[in-house]
Amino acid sequence: MALVTLRRNLYHLSDFRIHGALAALKTQQVNHVHKTVKEHLCPWFWSQHPGPIRVRFHHAHCKKFHSENGNDLYPVGEPGFSQVHNWDRFEHSVKNVDEQMFYRKLNSFTSSGEILRFVSTLETLPDTMMAGALHRICEVERKDGDQRLPKEILESSAFQALCDRFGRDPSDLSNAGLVTAFQALTLLCGDPQSHLLMNLEAECQHRLERGGLDVHSLCILGETLIKLHGPGCSMLDLIIYQLQGESLETFTPEDIVTVYRLLQASPEKADQQQRFLNKINHFSLSLVSNLSPKLMSQMLTALVVLDQTQALPLVIKLSKYVVRHIARFTSEELRKVLEALIYFGHSDRFFTETLEQHVASLCLTLDPELVSRVMEYCSRKLILSEPIFNAVAETFVCQAEKFSPSQTAKLIEPFGKLNYLPPNASALFRKLENMLLTRFNHFPPKTLLRLLHSCSLIESHPVNFMAKIFSPYFLQQLQGAESYLDRLSLAQLTQLFLTSILECPFYKGPKLLPKFQVKSFLTPCSSLETPMDFHLYKSVMIGLMDLLGARLYFSSKVLTPYCYTIDVEIKLDEDGFVLPFTIDEDVHKRVALCIDGPKRFCLNSKHLLGKEATKQRHLRLLGYQVVQIPYYEIEMLKSRLELVDYLQGKLFSQNSGGHCVIDTFIHQTELINYNKGTGIISLYDCVFKRDPGYNQKLHRDDREHAKSLGLRINEEERERPVGVLSSSVYGRRIDQPVEPLNRDHGRAGHVKADFYRKNDITSIKAPGFGHISPA
Repeated sequence: MALVTLRRNLYHLSDFRIHGALAALKTQQVNHVHKTVKEHLCPWFWSQHPGPIRVRFHHAHCKKFHSENGNDLYPVGEPGFSQVHNWDRFEHSVKNVDEQMFYRKLNSFTSSGEILRFVSTLETLPDTMMAGALHRICEVERKDGDQRLPKEILESSAFQALCDRFGRDPSDLSNAGLVTAFQALTLLCGDPQSHLLMNLEAECQHRLERGGLDVHSLCILGETLIKLHGPGCSMLDLIIYQLQGESLETFTPEDIVTVYRLLQASPEKADQQQRFLNKINHFSLSLVSNLSPKLMSQMLTALVVLDQTQALPLVIKLSKYVVRHIARFTSEELRKVLEALIYFGHSDRFFTETLEQHVASLCLTLDPELVSRVMEYCSRKLILSEPIFNAVAETFVCQAEKFSPSQTAKLIEPFGKLNYLPPNASALFRKLENMLLTRFNHFPPKTLLRLLHSCSLIESHPVNFMAKIFSPYFLQQLQGAESYLDRLSLAQLTQLFLTSILECPFYKGPKLLPKFQVKSFLTPCSSLETPMDFHLYKSVMIGLMDLLGARLYFSSKVLTPYCYTIDVEIKLDEDGFVLPFTIDEDVHKRVALCIDGPKRFCLNSKHLLGKEATKQRHLRLLGYQVVQIPYYEIEMLKSRLELVDYLQGKLFSQNSGGHCVIDTFIHQTELINYNKGTGIISLYDCVFKRDPGYNQKLHRDDREHAKSLGLRINEEERERPVGVLSSSVYGRRIDQPVEPLNRDHGRAGHVKADFYRKNDITSIKAPGFGHISPA
């Protein structure tokens, strides 16, 4: 019984590897091919192999493969055969070569119909090859976006015949053929109540309970059951239990990733399987170099879902190999890699450089979701990559219509957060404005607020939309079903309102109501202000105390009426003298020291973040003299004297040559928003130095002796021989003491030395010379 119906595709016969067969077949008619083949191949082909026979045959789609191996194909429809072949070579590995050619031919087909027509020509095939054909059908349908076969193919005789081969007696199937066919039919049909699927599942369960499945079959079966019944399937626990008993050295890289996916299906059970996960995480370190880009992406995704923060060495090693294969990742795979790196908080310089090259070369062809994820990665890690930002800006200008509202917000927000304007900034924000005008209602309220706030950080103020976001209707939408607005949204609204006052004086629209304004921008998430670096502040404070003479002459963490928190504030009078921080009168100028630590800059850069640049810009507009003290300048100072000289040069540039004391006259080089000669009054003085027109200490009571005014109670009590008031018993005639005070024999110094400690605890001090311990 032959495996190929020669009546259908005579031109497929090409490689029988027998000398002289070519000449014999050329002289025969097409109808006599069967007879000719039987005469020449009878001694070996039919007599020696009573079982299923595999015959290799060519197809037009395999032309490239055969041409590479020295086999030239004839045109379709004309019988053609190889001219020179080695009979011994064919006889040595006929089985392996036939399977290899079978799968190569399957991979050449691009539709399920072609695969079924090809399989229908073969009367008998091993179960593994038939299962491989079903698996190839799944791959073809997955490319089309829908794994379900069309109805006409499901009802075709070829597909039904293929399914009948598995449904006749599943117990005769091999383990590989059984689980592969079960997986493929589950993906193609998807009906758990199907009689065929129920039979295959029962057979799989029977072999699973006997423990007769190998590691690879267990992995395939586990994924199939999750697809068919979900992660709550009872058989899944037994599969994982048997996998735990296997030696990890028998797992292939594909099996390891499949185990991750099985555990990923039930993340709530990760704590129970943590010991097994630790073993897999450690073993996977040796397999990273053998993983394909797809498997790397799947492994990173599983680590995220399972919250394997302790597997950071594995994540770091995976990121190193991602750098080598970044061009081979699909958009979906690369997006998952970026999500994992964001989740684990890992950034790599080489990965960033490779990502820059990849994005810059494919900027106009990248998927919008991938572009937004790349920008989110840069934003989370504070990576200011000009090649990436410029390429993304160009992509948005050319293809803005492809981006959804959420993708647009993720794309624009990093520009404001990292304080960067691309070269095509005017075209970028013009495109963004047009999108907002046409699709304003499509943006979620919180997403829209974040987007407009990010634009204001880089001085691209959304004046045309401020009236809408300050309106009660938008605020109600922003609040939603909650009883109150979250603090971050209120802080963003307040800063936008402050920006409209300070930087957009021409804005005459609605104002933000006071109930929606916050008192401080220092939110728990530090989204609008970054807290001061404590260690850097301690260093600067020591230098300021040496420079100014005392801690009294500067204050720290000062909350202004405009919601900003100043790191260090120094007050100056009209003549330029430094005033104690407790004095609020006669303050002519306020100096705001911004002690900027590393967290206020972009990663590995001296570029200030957008929120810090906005804060300093607003403080200058409010009349403060802003002095920036960055961490990288402090780190260069080697001694305390250099620190004092540095601070003196920053604060008092005219007196940098001499030693600064409290009474030193401070020569100011410029006045910011305050000029006494021109009569310009700063905004700070308008708020804090306004004459209220009411003296609260002025007497306004019409009673004769209100608040004891006009009475001489104390003097009258002293003049009486006998006191009238009960309080006079203790204090009567205090001005006439019985004995005059005499301090001639005072021993205050001895008392202090004997009874008071000098800032130390005597009980824990080491005994000195002459000490006698008590018995």
